Amino acid sequence: MGHKLKIAGWLSVGALAGALTTVSLQTVARGNLAPLPLEELQQLAAVFGMVKSDYVEPVDERKLISEAISGMVASLDPHSQYFDKKSFKEFSEGTSGKFVGVGIEISQEDGLVKVVSPIEGSPADRAGLKPNDLITKIDDTAVKGLSLNEAVKRMRGEPKTKVLLTIFRKSENRTFPVTIIREEIKTQSVKSKVIEPGYGWIRVSQFQERTVDDFARKIEEMYKQEPKLKGLVLDLRNDPGGLLDAAVALSAAFLPENVTVVTTNGQLEESKFTYKATPQFWRRNSSNDPITRMTAATGGALKKVPLVVLVNEGSASASEIVAGALQDYKRGTLMGSQTFGKGSVQTVRQLGPDTALKITTARYYTPSGRAIQAKGIVPEVMLDETENGNLFSALRTREADLEKHLSNGKEAEEKKDPAREKAREEAMKKLEEESKKPVAERRLPEFGSDKDFQLIQALNQLKGLPVKASTTLAERKVEKKDD
Repeated sequence: MGHKLKIAGWLSVGALAGALTTVSLQTVARGNLAPLPLEELQQLAAVFGMVKSDYVEPVDERKLISEAISGMVASLDPHSQYFDKKSFKEFSEGTSGKFVGVGIEISQEDGLVKVVSPIEGSPADRAGLKPNDLITKIDDTAVKGLSLNEAVKRMRGEPKTKVLLTIFRKSENRTFPVTIIREEIKTQSVKSKVIEPGYGWIRVSQFQERTVDDFARKIEEMYKQEPKLKGLVLDLRNDPGGLLDAAVALSAAFLPENVTVVTTNGQLEESKFTYKATPQFWRRNSSNDPITRMTAATGGALKKVPLVVLVNEGSASASEIVAGALQDYKRGTLMGSQTFGKGSVQTVRQLGPDTALKITTARYYTPSGRAIQAKGIVPEVMLDETENGNLFSALRTREADLEKHLSNGKEAEEKKDPAREKAREEAMKKLEEESKKPVAERRLPEFGSDKDFQLIQALNQLKGLPVKASTTLAERKVEKKDD
């Protein structure tokens, strides 16, 4: 494996819309490229020249070339992308789970930014910000009217710079300013708790650099608190993916040693690879192997504890690798709804100091050889989102709904249903309306709360109690395309 990993570099997989992807920061030689199409290149040069000389106002040559590259790469599939300086920095921050800011999880309420929770030990935490605080101004800019993304950008910045937040604390009915000095923040992608005696819940929201360490530490803490755990729920709902080695490590925590976790296959020789449940496939240095440490500390308890894995349409890529591997080996019961279906691997190759190309280089397959691309993982037990039915999840966008998505490679493509497309649009509007409501008034409860219907059903499954399975959800089948 060593030689191939040296070529392939650092790999990760993730979904659309900011999710993480495969990373390879080393250039691979290409000796089998076909001759370049000279006539088409001449046309490109001619168009560039005409735009440069004839357009109504002067244009930036660098911007023109950058946009041309972006358009070429974007035409391939939804996950290939050209990174300019700004987008490459954002991508790198997402992959590492680190960014420079104040350290708060936020949502939106009444047009203002609401503090969901300060990240433990962050500048915001030390400054005394509390859950449910409302941010009304960022420096001299009123928050009302800003999107969440715009607000986030204003709160982020360079290390050791100041940002002035104006806070309205409803519980005290007062407004006050807080000056916070920005610093590097490490996001937390793993949450856990003992739900009730004998039963634990661990949620992985993204596969980042620190995820494996955090996962192992949380499991060790859980077993210290509850050494006779009778059942565990692994929650991968809305996990968009992330680093491939983290997905392999997490799978290996539950599986027998040295079994196949995932295979990849593409044009390049180094893209044809098998990843196994062995430390060499995830260990980044010889002194740090959190999975082996955790397995020893818990006496191998995770290899045999009864397990339920919760997934939904937002579970994509790396989380589908974990779900698919655990399902193939019958290690646990998958519950929820059909996953997103992103079964492709992207490789990021740097073009310069701060630009890069992210390009799809392989499909990945479960240990039994199932292709996940544009299909996803189908759980054994389908669950609605709430006791009253399925409000939104069955209508959310999946890989097969994306324009120019990569084909499955093994099966026919799924046809788009116009009625479902219309229903999806309506459901997404309702979902946006729900997200603006105060948490207590939302129709979908927080994952891991005592009102989490799917989690309650997972616990019933572990206890051998009746489970209220969905009577409406069904696998979305693929159909043959029209000729």
